[in-house]
Amino acid sequence: MAYQTLEIEIRAGAGFLWLNRPDLRNAMNDVMIGELATAIAALNAEPAARVIVLGGRGKAFCAGADLNWMRAARDFSPAEAQADSARLAAVLRGLYDSPKPTLARVQGAAFAGGMGLVAACDLVIASAEAKFCLSEVRLGLIPAMISPYLLRAIGERQARRYMLSAEVFDAAQARHIGLVHEMVAADTLDATVAAMVTALAAGAPGALGETKRLIRDVVGRPIGDEVVADTAARIATARASVEGQEGMASFFEKRHPAWSPAAPR
Repeated sequence: MAYQTLEIEIRAGAGFLWLNRPDLRNAMNDVMIGELATAIAALNAEPAARVIVLGGRGKAFCAGADLNWMRAARDFSPAEAQADSARLAAVLRGLYDSPKPTLARVQGAAFAGGMGLVAACDLVIASAEAKFCLSEVRLGLIPAMISPYLLRAIGERQARRYMLSAEVFDAAQARHIGLVHEMVAADTLDATVAAMVTALAAGAPGALGETKRLIRDVVGRPIGDEVVADTAARIATARASVEGQEGMASFFEKRHPAWSPAAPR
């Protein structure tokens, strides 16, 4: 499929999903949001893409909302505004719920909705010059759709500061508050992303998806009888699965498992 605002590459075991409006700092509009929903679904179904890497072409990751789109949105009816917001909410959930590991490759600005895309990904690697900002309150708006992912990524206390102050902060601070996992020099960003893709792709595809589901289902629950029984049942199911049996067999036979890129074909 040809995209107007995105570019997809399948290589090295990953699906690289590039926001491709570099002249507008990859600002999102209705076309990009619709294409993101389609592209994420396509990559989820693509066996050659073991990992999804989200990045931005040019000097910025994503500067938030496109100004022309924002101008048009001022005239939306309540029903149109609700539908418009729901489309971005669906994209964020598609990233968060993807059965595959998702990795944000961040350089330059990751503002407003762009910061939401970052927070919805499982892992984040940013260049040292990256900048982050939740600018909504300065425009009389609120970071509503992105809030569930930001709160999970950085916690309530840090979210209160940055959602309310709308201050710009750097990659070092983003790493300090837990939004970014690794901060690297700009000239090593791609190599660091490639190394992480290799590490992620070594996992069994089904086990990766089930581990993501495990995290979503267990986080925040009290450690009581229900959680203990649930997690015991999940590992029993994993042991009996085709992947579990193959993984254990390959370990004892000192060979690569069938899903490994290094396994004989």
